[in-house]
Amino acid sequence: MRSSTASPRTNGSAQVARPEAVAPAHSRRNRGSRRTRRRPESSGGRAVVAGRCSCVPPRGRAAYERIPVLNPKILTSEQLRAAAPDLAVSPFGSLFTGDRAGTRQELHKAGLPTYVSAADCPDANEARLTPFDLLFRDYENMGRIFGVEDRAAALVAEQRAVVEAAADAGRKAAGKPSIVWLYSMFNGVPYVAGDGGMPSAMSRLLGAENAFDDVGELWPEVSWEEVAERDPDVIVIGDLSERGRPGDSAEEKIAMMRENPLAAKLTAVREGRFIEVPGVELDPSVRTVNTLRLVADGLERLGHAR
Repeated sequence: MRSSTASPRTNGSAQVARPEAVAPAHSRRNRGSRRTRRRPESSGGRAVVAGRCSCVPPRGRAAYERIPVLNPKILTSEQLRAAAPDLAVSPFGSLFTGDRAGTRQELHKAGLPTYVSAADCPDANEARLTPFDLLFRDYENMGRIFGVEDRAAALVAEQRAVVEAAADAGRKAAGKPSIVWLYSMFNGVPYVAGDGGMPSAMSRLLGAENAFDDVGELWPEVSWEEVAERDPDVIVIGDLSERGRPGDSAEEKIAMMRENPLAAKLTAVREGRFIEVPGVELDPSVRTVNTLRLVADGLERLGHAR
């Protein structure tokens, strides 16, 4: 490990030693996807430990698949420590618990620094930054941690241009369409985006409104009666085909809505006003701007742009 200023716990900050082996902790919060780890593999003179939570885009798939999985389900603290990484990274603080990878305090005492995404640290967001700004802060922090500041800056510039283009489209929006962001359906019950996450941020950028912005949970379970009361103009559907559970694909979700007596009466369902996006991109990640583009294009296609 190269020497630098070290701090055992970071919440969207980069004061850790430059690592040679990293263990990202990936999960879909409490929505049931896999949590995995991979053991170190040499990459450009630096060992890398990675996790898998969904299919990887073609751009990085070949390199990603060369990294072996340490645990195909839930990583234990023992497995994490046995991998001997220099840093454990997670997009979600909820993964650092005693029954998962271990608490951050426990890992600190064992000499393992941890990093949690700035996007999942609302209490530390004193500047009231937007979710995208917090995501860009992660890129900058990772750039400093790994000594690739120039690459991080280029990524921030590239994605900030997408965000600014979306904001420009939002200023030209025709009206203020209401959107329900449908992530999953369990036994026919919808789980949708509430307040505080990327869907709300994307809605605001695009001149729309998240129909469940008044619910103070990121992904609440709601009833079709509640959806019917709000009767959204558009339904954004998270496609989870790679997860492989019944009802995960966008096509299955649409079919289930058309078969449900209440959902079938929704304006968006009757008129087929759907926008399909990869479900994994509804949480903060390097891929989220892709869904921002998809929704912007979808709103334009559906007539919500001048």
